[in-house]
Amino acid sequence: MSKPNIILILVDQMRGDCMGADGSTFIETPNLDYLAACGTRFQHAYTASPSCIPSRATLMTGQNQWHTGILGMGAGQGAIPNNFPHTLAGELTKAEYQTHLVGKGHFTPQRAKMGFESHELDESGRMLRDGLKDEYRTWFDREKGRDITPDDHGVDWNSWVSRPWHTEEYLHPTAWTMNRAIHFISQHDRERPFFLNISFARPHSPFVPPESYFQMYHRDETPPAVVGDWATCHDRPEDAVNPNAWRGKKSKRHIHRARSGYYGEISFIDTQIGRLMNWFGRYQRDAFANTLFIFTSDHGEMLGDHHLWRKTYAYEGSARIPFIVTPPRNGPMRASRRLAHEVVELRDIMPTILDAAGVEIPKTVDGKSVIPLTQEPAEDWRRYIHGEHCTCYSREQEMQYVTDGKRKLIWLPRIDQMQFFNLEEDSGECHNLIDDPDYRTEIAEWRGYLIEELAARDCGWVKDGELVSPPPERPLVSPCKDIRWQGIDQVD
Repeated sequence: MSKPNIILILVDQMRGDCMGADGSTFIETPNLDYLAACGTRFQHAYTASPSCIPSRATLMTGQNQWHTGILGMGAGQGAIPNNFPHTLAGELTKAEYQTHLVGKGHFTPQRAKMGFESHELDESGRMLRDGLKDEYRTWFDREKGRDITPDDHGVDWNSWVSRPWHTEEYLHPTAWTMNRAIHFISQHDRERPFFLNISFARPHSPFVPPESYFQMYHRDETPPAVVGDWATCHDRPEDAVNPNAWRGKKSKRHIHRARSGYYGEISFIDTQIGRLMNWFGRYQRDAFANTLFIFTSDHGEMLGDHHLWRKTYAYEGSARIPFIVTPPRNGPMRASRRLAHEVVELRDIMPTILDAAGVEIPKTVDGKSVIPLTQEPAEDWRRYIHGEHCTCYSREQEMQYVTDGKRKLIWLPRIDQMQFFNLEEDSGECHNLIDDPDYRTEIAEWRGYLIEELAARDCGWVKDGELVSPPPERPLVSPCKDIRWQGIDQVD
């Protein structure tokens, strides 16, 4: 059997609960639901460092955030390095795959290949060096036929404000991304398997889907924001007035409008995935039957939950992501489990794809292939995921967390506050159980996991077996920020 083709569909800022397959009764994602029905959906999938740069570094290397050297976007951190010894696309390129990226890379410099042979970029308005435009904006300027730009909707890149797309649907970056993806497949080298990363820059704000997708949700009710009994600290009117606020209580009307645009962006992406499946299955039937599909997101979006917006938080809206693995229809890989409950993370993408391609997994990879989990439960799978994010919007929200998808412990080290949630009974994280005597034993166990993780770093955040709040002027920086991690057998 020939090596499988691989299509990794990555979206930006999509919550894990925004699919019909996840139990949502309000969002329309028929194509994603079908993809999940044909493969395995991972119920407890997380991003360890929930913002764009650290999560993409993890995805492209299979490394945890400490080994990528990027613990968030903010204090003490930096851009995605372009000199990792092993990357997902790089290993596949060496294995004679034809590798191509369409859409958002967020690499530095922006033309860095990160192992891909070729790419066509939509960098969401980030100008290339010397003011040059990416492929999407260059194409838009050729097509528009009048004085208009992709930004004339007037909504900023991190805003909760929402409205319909301001020009024709085909000019939307989501449509362009799938156009170029289909073009690549139509022209790919038939003598080689291919790896295609379709990287949508949405549903990341601005929430500006085409008119019909906006109205699909705005004309009806959308779910209200969930607000925990601990969240009054984020009810800050002086912050909420900002159209780009990261926190603040908004009116039901504002939240409904924001969610209408956000959900509309997701449904528009779903439509594009339908276009891909229909075209590929019709015109390249054999290649389609020999293609592995993986769908995921780099992180989520709070959407007003707990009076919070955007990402970087340990809460489910920010850290939990969709994760679907659909094996080729023809071939030895069969997904006998429709739903997997093991906790998985973006570091597992690279080893999963290399495993499916029959390519050796480098020693630098911290993640694990989830291919075996599509067949049966694993007795020796990890107990939990450890995640974190440095100071970004506010020092008080710098966080550390550990979770298995059923329980979650969160530590806000700069203000030394701790939260504990029973996600099986309280998926919205509305009730902080940290002082509940009934959970004392469990909390001690989960606190022990976090202490173990931080003590192993020898970074000064654990003393005499207890967590220690760090000095405010000293950000946590990994030694791998400037010296690339070479693998576990390089450590004494």
